[in-house]
Amino acid sequence: MLHTLSIESTGQGLVDITAPVQSVVSLSGIKEGLCTVFVQHTSASLVIQENADPSARRDLESWLNRLVPENDELFTHTAEGPDDMPAHIKSALTATSLGVPVVSSRLALGTWQGLYLWEHRRRAHSRRVLVHVA
Repeated sequence: MLHTLSIESTGQGLVDITAPVQSVVSLSGIKEGLCTVFVQHTSASLVIQENADPSARRDLESWLNRLVPENDELFTHTAEGPDDMPAHIKSALTATSLGVPVVSSRLALGTWQGLYLWEHRRRAHSRRVLVHVA
């Protein structure tokens, strides 16, 4: 089963997509298999991360912003603003697709794990995320 989710971000940060992805898994009727999640953008990514304490996600975002700062004088891809090239680099350093096992019709995530869309641009975006369950 293939389904497209439209995920709204409010700007840079992690958006929890665990529930909508689990809904697709539930609708698929698959008991055991694999759920593949893919973001169709070059300035956003996907990550499995801590879902209990939001400070872990904030720290991760802060660390990545220090690693790939805006306004680097070596960037030549600047027409879409100072956050565009850093967003592409952040996407390249993280993941655009993830595979999560399905066990007993549920995503086999650990107790403190959640699935997140990681928006790397400062302004809000509508992101397409493909979910394939087989």
